[in-house]
Amino acid sequence: MKKLITSAILVLASISFASQAVAQMQWREVSSEMQSSSNAESGINSESIEIYGKDGHIVVKLPQKAQVKVFTILGQLVSQAELNAGTSILKINSRGIYIVKVGNVTQKVAM
Repeated sequence: MKKLITSAILVLASISFASQAVAQMQWREVSSEMQSSSNAESGINSESIEIYGKDGHIVVKLPQKAQVKVFTILGQLVSQAELNAGTSILKINSRGIYIVKVGNVTQKVAM
């Protein structure tokens, strides 16, 4: 019973620490692209964006400005931002699996 309680306390402490650490993460724009009217009219779909992990960063390439949310595999919000068209990166301090949502497109990223 003591092991179970100790384990629960450690898990809760790590979740609390992780939420404080990830709250400080900021997106950084690497390159920007001009938005064309054809992209704006067609919207964002899985073929028009790229989402992947590389060297401790989540990389998102967008054809137009869009709302981007990053969650842990447990559903905890890591980052939320409106990104411009082009390439943006988010440094991730913890290894794991993250869920990235851009508009109606959702993708897993392993770090």
